[in-house]
Amino acid sequence: MRIIHLTPGTGSFHCGSCHRDNHLMKALRARGHDVTMVPLYLPLITDGESASPELPVFAGGINLFLKQKLPIFRKAPAWLLRWLDSPKMLLRAAKRAGMTSPRQLGEMTLESFRGVTGKQAEDWVRLVDWIGQTGKPDVLSLSNGLLNGLAVAAQRELDVPVVCSLQGEDSFLDTLPEPYRAESWRLFRENSAAVRTYVATSEYYARVMKERLELSPEKVVAVRNGLDLTAYTRQATAPQPPVIGYLARQIAGKGLHTLVDAFLIVAKELPDLRLSIAGTATIADEKFITQQQRKLKDAGLWDRVTWRRDLTLEEKIAHFQSLTVLSVPAGYGEAFGLYVVEALACGVPVVEPDHAGLGELVRATCGGLLCKVNDPVSLASELARLLTDATLRQSLADSGYASSQRDYTAARMAGDFEAVLTRAAER
Repeated sequence: MRIIHLTPGTGSFHCGSCHRDNHLMKALRARGHDVTMVPLYLPLITDGESASPELPVFAGGINLFLKQKLPIFRKAPAWLLRWLDSPKMLLRAAKRAGMTSPRQLGEMTLESFRGVTGKQAEDWVRLVDWIGQTGKPDVLSLSNGLLNGLAVAAQRELDVPVVCSLQGEDSFLDTLPEPYRAESWRLFRENSAAVRTYVATSEYYARVMKERLELSPEKVVAVRNGLDLTAYTRQATAPQPPVIGYLARQIAGKGLHTLVDAFLIVAKELPDLRLSIAGTATIADEKFITQQQRKLKDAGLWDRVTWRRDLTLEEKIAHFQSLTVLSVPAGYGEAFGLYVVEALACGVPVVEPDHAGLGELVRATCGGLLCKVNDPVSLASELARLLTDATLRQSLADSGYASSQRDYTAARMAGDFEAVLTRAAER
């Protein structure tokens, strides 16, 4: 089967959706499919070799932004557009990620849903033409629902079935100011008529998006995420002194402040306890990060804290293996949580909020404990319980590790996703 998969890049930081897409496309290729993974907006940043490292970025983020803000720029010469789409310029722009205003984000998002009928039409038409010229695929796969404006053009111009993944779009769209929020949701629902099948990353998120998009039950299927876990090895022994770890974007939405507050509580009971924070951050996150670090310094605990930014794959695995427990207590409706699978694959149990996709994942793997959402006291209680009960910790680590190897591999994910693609292509 010939598959073209479109996925937005970040250009400067690691993204769970990018990792999932890259692992999925490489696993589909290993199953014998002809797969092309096309980066959009900014270069892809992955934890390994990209599935299609040779492809340029389509619909470059700088060009889209300038055309959105300056109508005259839509008549810019080709040489200028090519220069702005160069990797050097896109990577430079990516360093300013997070500096766009909510209103600008709303405008850009709305135009993306409008696809070839909006202000970004020139770039989306060019992409659709390129897809047709390179050999019409059997299926066009979209990384997330924010791209579903392309589904309309693909159906009309190429007569290609579209499969679209759902990876947490609601948490982004609901933060947009009006009128962009309501209008984006309206177009999201309207464009869904051109999508053959939506693929949610958890049963929880499939239920949420069926309701939000007003879809029939058969329109959305759940395919659990997975990763190529070959490089992930189980830690030999739990570290001493004990370490609570975090690996995700360093923002309030991921619950970093909740974890810091919980650590302040547990550290009073366990005087040798350590905290290890890692994950991506943008310029816009600096104020929040400084606030959390200040709390730790004011409490006299900074000497027990390790705080790092983006990690390579090797560094990430070493980070997991250095932990006693992982917790990313996201307060919003997290659709999945790949960091949970990564921790379990290293033999590290988790404590997560009993909420959304995280609660579903912890129950499915039996690899951790659940706490109340946005509640540092509840989180501290469950962390202390796991840290002080070696038998419980070992049992959770064993169950979680076995589940990661059985149920959350890239090969298993690709097999399930392949079945969805096959049904879509045969209709």
